[in-house]
Amino acid sequence: MDQQTITDAVRMRYSGIAAQLLADGAAERCCDGPCCCDADALEGDRISEGLYAEEEVEGLPLKVSLASLGCGNPTALAELAPGERVLDLGSGGGIDVLLSARRVGPTGIAYGVDMTDEMLTLARQNAAAAGVTNAIFLKGDIADIPLPDGSVDLIISNCVINLAAEKEVVLQEAFRVLRPGGRFAVSDIVIHGGLPAMIADEAAMRRDLSSWAGCIAGALSDSEFRDGLANAGFTDISLEITRRYSIDDMPTALPAAFAALSPAAAAEVVGRFAATFVRARKPV
Repeated sequence: MDQQTITDAVRMRYSGIAAQLLADGAAERCCDGPCCCDADALEGDRISEGLYAEEEVEGLPLKVSLASLGCGNPTALAELAPGERVLDLGSGGGIDVLLSARRVGPTGIAYGVDMTDEMLTLARQNAAAAGVTNAIFLKGDIADIPLPDGSVDLIISNCVINLAAEKEVVLQEAFRVLRPGGRFAVSDIVIHGGLPAMIADEAAMRRDLSSWAGCIAGALSDSEFRDGLANAGFTDISLEITRRYSIDDMPTALPAAFAALSPAAAAEVVGRFAATFVRARKPV
């Protein structure tokens, strides 16, 4: 399957989600309670639910939380300091950019890069509604980041790198735009231990577009992620599991390669997939 086909499938899915939210006038309210802070209000997505504490999203537009389709909370795990420059790869509706902007304060900047016009429109609306003035949303591909070398202190991302068709290039670009000593701190779905031999046709699973857009088929193994970061030049690499998944967590459109497995075997395979916090550093 070619890279453009993957990119088009991902863009179509996330553009559609953003367009739905932009058309929903009821979503203009702000998140002031737990009833409105789960992505499953939009899609029934258990992978994305319950990632943010109520106090974190207080005062943010409801559309921010509804458009949050990640697998973790990188802003809670990363160390952000006032005055820092943060970049979110695949910023979507903007939740992690807005939370980062709050933490780096008026002397800092939080950038978000996204390839979908609809998500960028939604993110900019959300920033305006939240009164956040130090958030900048840029159109671009995370494999070709529209920022100069050494321009940010911290890179975050939330379940987006697994969607990229050119993951090695994404990691190289992340390394390029970080300043020396800069940090890489992303949440992503990772296959720990790789896929077991019972998945006889891994290539077929990787070609499943619906599962790719749903963050399953494009996931890297833990060793692939480590190697990709090291090859890009990163050091101090670590992977920390934040949530290991079960069958009940998976989207309806599981790869066809899973269908032939017994329930016990399917559970074993799915148990290899985990939300993971990936840390690394660019050497000084």
